[in-house]
Amino acid sequence: MAGSGREREPLVVGRVVGDVLDPFVRTTNLRVSYGTRTVSNGCELKPSMVVNQPRVEVGGPDMRTFYTLVMVDPDAPSPSDPNLREYLHWLVTDIPGTTGAAFGQEVIRYESPRPTMGIHRFVLVLFQQLGRQITVYAPGWRQNFNTRDFAELYNLGPPVAAVYFNCQREAGSGGRRMYS
Repeated sequence: MAGSGREREPLVVGRVVGDVLDPFVRTTNLRVSYGTRTVSNGCELKPSMVVNQPRVEVGGPDMRTFYTLVMVDPDAPSPSDPNLREYLHWLVTDIPGTTGAAFGQEVIRYESPRPTMGIHRFVLVLFQQLGRQITVYAPGWRQNFNTRDFAELYNLGPPVAAVYFNCQREAGSGGRRMYS
């Protein structure tokens, strides 16, 4: 068996590295939970479970280190034709280390995932900020956000953590079943 463990890395397998992020080394803990469910890479969450913004806990050395959290859907409006990639669902800056997103500045309010076609990946990415408060301007729209460009624009460097979950339309939630 040749090759490093990199191919089995869930973010690589799920094509989050590639579609949204460049390869990076995780250096900070990021814990995301919806109610009692902790998000693990590739887990399946139903839209009814992700209506309210998740609880996000951030590691880090201390409260003098600050982080920015980005949540995107790289499969909007459908995985077969993701022409709105990436759709920005949430943006929080100035999160002190060892606390959570609730202590940060919400720049773009959480919008709950409501995929209509196919299985969508929802990616939460954590960046370490160079300084305390960074002034981040809210993008004019949520569609066609680019996490890489955003990180470059605000000098955030590579991500320090990321996690993603899958979400698809709930069966029996009304309407005709669409097959793509």
